[in-house]
Amino acid sequence: MSVFSKNAIQILEERYLLKDKKGRLIETPQALLRRVAKFVSSNEEKKSFHKAQFYELLSSLKFLPNSPTLMNAGCKNGQLSACFVLPIEDSLDSIFTTLKNAALIHQSGGGTGFNFSKLRPKDDLVTSTSGTSSGPLAFMTIYDAATEQVKQGGKRRGANMGILNIDHPDIMDFIQSKSSKKAIENFNISIGITDAFMNAVIHNLNWQLVNPRTKKVKKTVSAKAIWELIIKEAWSSGDPGLIFLDTINSSNPTPKAGTISCTNPCGEVPLLDYESCNLGSINLSKILKSHDGVYKVDWETLAKTIHLSVRFLDNIITVNHYLIPQIKSITMANRKMGLGVMGWAELLILLETPYASEEAIQLAEKLMSFIKKESYKASEQLSIERDIFTNWKDSLHYPRQKLRNATCNSIAPTGTISVIANTSYSIEPLFALAYNRVGILGGKTQTEVNALFLQKMKALNLWSDVIEREVINTGSIQHLTSIPKSIKAIFQTSLDIPWEYHLKHQKAFQNYTDNAVSKTINLPETATIEEVSDIYMSAWNLKLKGITIYRYGSKDHQILQKCSLNNSKDC
Repeated sequence: MSVFSKNAIQILEERYLLKDKKGRLIETPQALLRRVAKFVSSNEEKKSFHKAQFYELLSSLKFLPNSPTLMNAGCKNGQLSACFVLPIEDSLDSIFTTLKNAALIHQSGGGTGFNFSKLRPKDDLVTSTSGTSSGPLAFMTIYDAATEQVKQGGKRRGANMGILNIDHPDIMDFIQSKSSKKAIENFNISIGITDAFMNAVIHNLNWQLVNPRTKKVKKTVSAKAIWELIIKEAWSSGDPGLIFLDTINSSNPTPKAGTISCTNPCGEVPLLDYESCNLGSINLSKILKSHDGVYKVDWETLAKTIHLSVRFLDNIITVNHYLIPQIKSITMANRKMGLGVMGWAELLILLETPYASEEAIQLAEKLMSFIKKESYKASEQLSIERDIFTNWKDSLHYPRQKLRNATCNSIAPTGTISVIANTSYSIEPLFALAYNRVGILGGKTQTEVNALFLQKMKALNLWSDVIEREVINTGSIQHLTSIPKSIKAIFQTSLDIPWEYHLKHQKAFQNYTDNAVSKTINLPETATIEEVSDIYMSAWNLKLKGITIYRYGSKDHQILQKCSLNNSKDC
């Protein structure tokens, strides 16, 4: 059983542990894990056996499911999924029915993705009233305001992905929709990009914007002009990201069930209309073994963890409470899950392997290849024990491999569950060796100083007041001449690492991830517009499913702040 950190306990008490009607805690962290293990094993024949297995899995912090499962499992009408995509058709009835459904999902702890591309453009004809339409952005603003008002079960704000396809007539306004620092704050936005558009950019061709109502060309513009606006806005605010629709649909596991046009809020799960997905992450810092202080990957422990985690996530699909019948129908038919990882940066540190190295990239491929292989093996075994997923014969898996689940793997951002597990986020490098996490608990601030860094410095007798001041003020040790280059390489932080290696890691994991990889290419304030363009173009060339960048300091409110821990003006 692992011991929770002070920051983990603070988050658990604020958001996850059950409370009575007066807001008093009535649950401990271990009781939470017992509640989850009991409910997720409730469909098993050997309930006590699997409850004990799941409890050990969770309490060892080798694996944690997405937040709604931790919050709601075992509660009345507990909704356990994190990711949803809801359709929006070109009618007021559809727009506001979807808004109602989104509000219910947000209240339960889930996040929603929408593609607004079917909505007619601003100032287009509304035949029923002879008036003019408001356009996608006006309705996005309504969705944003509703999200702000509906707290997710009183535990966290709703999160949305808003997508508009690159050929929509309102695309220029959409690209600039977050240029105001407080515009549509509850949305991540991405452009739905096609290969045809990217080729038009490369060859400096014109691009047609098509009215989705009439299917006629409304305007022809320079593809490069659109591209340059996308890059400028991403450089200045971090939005928009790109979603590569052709790449996504080339590996759509159930193409006969529909075309994928949207993802969940952070982009790691491309979903069909009404689909939901359950996520969980293996804590890689817990699957190492050491001998005389030398660490190695414990492949046997990793395999056991994968198989038990797949069973856990598949059970969630069965015992879940579905808010609307359409979600239940398609989710049960495809049984998508997304088993991913967290603690990748800490694993590399323990292995003394620099993040910005080819050795790390090779290990990423080996590791994720192993996770995918074992995930599919576990899903295949469940298909024998239980049954194949309903749409299997219409899937890319037919007839090659019988599976219980249409997808098995996804790399999620692992925001708060990484804090609970006391490890590094997802596949990201360390953001900084010391930083503040702000605005996640009603304005409270959490301080993080990387424990592995402290241990290493003290073991090498390098810890000093000078190093402490440097780390607290900058979050990095790269400018210190007193520290050996080999140690500095191991402890390079997100902003120290060249963007090319950020992309290489994303590509390495995407190669063996059947859903997608959520990764932010963190850039220093000095990054140029040209670099952002290179990153976005490279992401498409590498066949990534999506790309997001964030230039440090380009938002007024950023969750992770590389600044003095004594609340200096740098914050």
